Amino acid sequence: MKINEKTWTFIKRHADEDVRKVALQGAKDPEVDLTMALQQIAGRQTARKKLSSWAAVEGIVYPPHLNMEQCSSEQTARYKAQLAGEGESMVDLTGGFGVDFYWMSQGFKRRCYVEQDVQLCAISSENFRLLGHHCDAVCGSASDYLREMDPVSLIYLDPARRNEHGGRTYSIADCTPNVLELLPLLMEKGDRVMLKLSPMLDWRKAVNDLQHVSEVHIISVDNECKELLLVLSREAGEGLRLCCVNNGNSFEVLSRHVNALRITTEGPSIVIRFPANWDEAAFLYEPNASIMKAGCFAELCERYPVEQVAQNSHLFLSSVEIDDFPGRSFRIEAISSMNKQEISQKVSVLKSANISVRNFPLTVDQLRKKLKLKDGGSAYIFATTVLNGEHKLFICRKIS
Repeated sequence: MKINEKTWTFIKRHADEDVRKVALQGAKDPEVDLTMALQQIAGRQTARKKLSSWAAVEGIVYPPHLNMEQCSSEQTARYKAQLAGEGESMVDLTGGFGVDFYWMSQGFKRRCYVEQDVQLCAISSENFRLLGHHCDAVCGSASDYLREMDPVSLIYLDPARRNEHGGRTYSIADCTPNVLELLPLLMEKGDRVMLKLSPMLDWRKAVNDLQHVSEVHIISVDNECKELLLVLSREAGEGLRLCCVNNGNSFEVLSRHVNALRITTEGPSIVIRFPANWDEAAFLYEPNASIMKAGCFAELCERYPVEQVAQNSHLFLSSVEIDDFPGRSFRIEAISSMNKQEISQKVSVLKSANISVRNFPLTVDQLRKKLKLKDGGSAYIFATTVLNGEHKLFICRKIS
């Protein structure tokens, strides 16, 4: 996609400015393509946070806002590249802006990018050239290309999760392309298939629907769940690798727990421990977003000296400090019931606090109003229900 010199000059001059203000000011020179310029300014600013390596390359062209919003971050793309590894050939059937493809295909001798949007395909092809990334770029539909292509080492898909009206979709069958319909052909043409899905999906259901899943990766960045990534293989057996990832740090559940993880109607093969004397706990632990999504609470009890507050209260207590717990760690300073006198003694001494609720009848806002506390500060209050059904407030200070 060609951008004339005057438009590039305009882009560079206003690169750090508020896009809305630039739009209102307009461009005095009629040769400046203002619409394209605004798209590039906004894209560059997003890339500095999301794609720092690309943002540093002069001449990279950025697509419209929606494509920038939907594309992977460099951090998650690099994680997927580690999973992809090396091989003879790789095809990305839903190339998009090409972020995942760029990093994932690095270790393959032959690599092909497929994208049905003509403009997006043109943008990505030019960017790959600027980045020195040699590949085949094909403008066409995923399903059409899949039917005609030769078998490859790895197929990657990130199905579109919006319908024809622009609304969000989440189930596999509602995405485009429909992976369930293409599944037999995908398994025929790819030694491995890597599938990126919405983090809103129930990963257990996705595993059962797709059948050939050998690995599940739940990926979070800064404790916000971003992606559900499934690896499918022709040789997938009864074993299942589950990785809960936050900022590259992975909590991996071993395949020997596959029955508990894979079939939701069966009870766990390992048990959740509950505290006998919860009021004597010295430390409180909150699992990261990926573990919360996976529901690996029994596995935490098996791996670490922790006990879960209650069956549906996903907070963990311990008498010892755990350096490598996969989540946030807090030192407990006091524990209060919802009794007014006890709140007055233990909570009212605070002026502000960061409040979280887990399995609790009040919302954060309702509880803050009841406790008459401002937001913020160094204190943390976790409101939850303990094993005997009582509502408790854990007043803590953050360790990590």
